[in-house]
Amino acid sequence: MTEHILEIKNLTKRFGNNAVLHGINLNIGKGEVACLIGPSGSGKSTVLRCINLLERPDGGQILFKGQDVTTLPTGLLHARIGMVFQQFNL
Repeated sequence: MTEHILEIKNLTKRFGNNAVLHGINLNIGKGEVACLIGPSGSGKSTVLRCINLLERPDGGQILFKGQDVTTLPTGLLHARIGMVFQQFNL
């Protein structure tokens, strides 16, 4: 059985009345490489921003090595998980 490094369970995020993420589930195992693909506005960046707590999820769990990152101080999380921003015109 694959050890999950990252588990997302029922992730939700709203901006006002707009439900950007609703019930997102994702498992990424040790040694796996994953990518999020989809059209502009589909929530890819919002998922990544929630994983790194640049946006606070409205519901669900984000587990990194079994620990719910939403309970960690933001500074501690940012020391463990990084994010590289892509220029829109790459």
